Amino acid sequence: MKVVYYINQFFGQIGGEEKANQTPIIKEGVVGPGVPLQQLLGEDMTIVATVICGDSYFAERSEEASAEIIEKIRKYEPDIFIAGPAFNAGRYGIACGAICRAVQEKLHIPVLTAMYEENPGVDIYKKDIYILTTGTSAAGMREVLPRLSAFAKRLAKGAEIGFPEEEGYIAQGRRVNIWMEKTGAVRAVEMIVKKVLGEAYVTELPMPIFDKVPPAAGVKELKTATIALVTTGGIVPLGNPDRIESSNASKWGKYSIKDIDDLTSKQFETVHGGYDPVYALADPDRVLPLDAMREIEKEKTIGKLFDYFYATVGNTTAVSSAVRYGDEIGKDLLANGVNGVILTST
Repeated sequence: MKVVYYINQFFGQIGGEEKANQTPIIKEGVVGPGVPLQQLLGEDMTIVATVICGDSYFAERSEEASAEIIEKIRKYEPDIFIAGPAFNAGRYGIACGAICRAVQEKLHIPVLTAMYEENPGVDIYKKDIYILTTGTSAAGMREVLPRLSAFAKRLAKGAEIGFPEEEGYIAQGRRVNIWMEKTGAVRAVEMIVKKVLGEAYVTELPMPIFDKVPPAAGVKELKTATIALVTTGGIVPLGNPDRIESSNASKWGKYSIKDIDDLTSKQFETVHGGYDPVYALADPDRVLPLDAMREIEKEKTIGKLFDYFYATVGNTTAVSSAVRYGDEIGKDLLANGVNGVILTST
């Protein structure tokens, strides 16, 4: 059986972030993680071609890149398409999910990828494709490749795939009917009894778990308070000096607005890739309302506006990254005596 394998510029041994705009290329045979993956697939399955594409190139033109890749691999007549593992690399995960779904829709063959459960690619594509679970980093490559190869063999041969907890893939939200020895009522009572007795049990309807963040106390006296502006809407100085990514941002920036009363297109722009930027580019105040805050400051409704604003991009940014940014920005705000924040999105 013929396999086509997809990896990014890093695992394709082309380069790091400086090669993130690499256009899709095809290399015959195996490259990077494809070498041990081929060994695990055995003689029955052969990686006939490896697709390598830069993360930024795919993120910025996913439809174009998908179409280009599909045309390049069509001649190989693959029996299955495998991408990744992407672990917790957000742009890579989104690319793996997007190209897998596109190949599945256009070539009508099985597809498979793997990534960390908090990778933004999971939420976007888990309902459409099989995504095996991984750890956060490539340090888990040796652990995941045997599972990836075993699952790929079964998928390519049309074997029946079991439930997520049995097979190790991320739940797709599908409901299926199965025969059980006990009725639902009996099983429910047994679970309740175990719960009351403090015994271990497994629910049949797991619910999502969300962090509970206690709200901050209100600002006691606005007229003497220092207020800061923070945005996930991607407003940055013209030229994007910190190179904040348009999706799955890996950083945040802090920029001076001292002696600036209005954000203009001559000085600021948006780098957010998740909304139509036309209106934000014409007037960045629409996302980061500096002009309105200056009026409030002049009216003495607040004590003063902080001399810097903080910005990142919320578009498909991993939850773990967002938690880190919040912690880092929060500490900086407190260190600078800021009493309150106006957080704007898109």
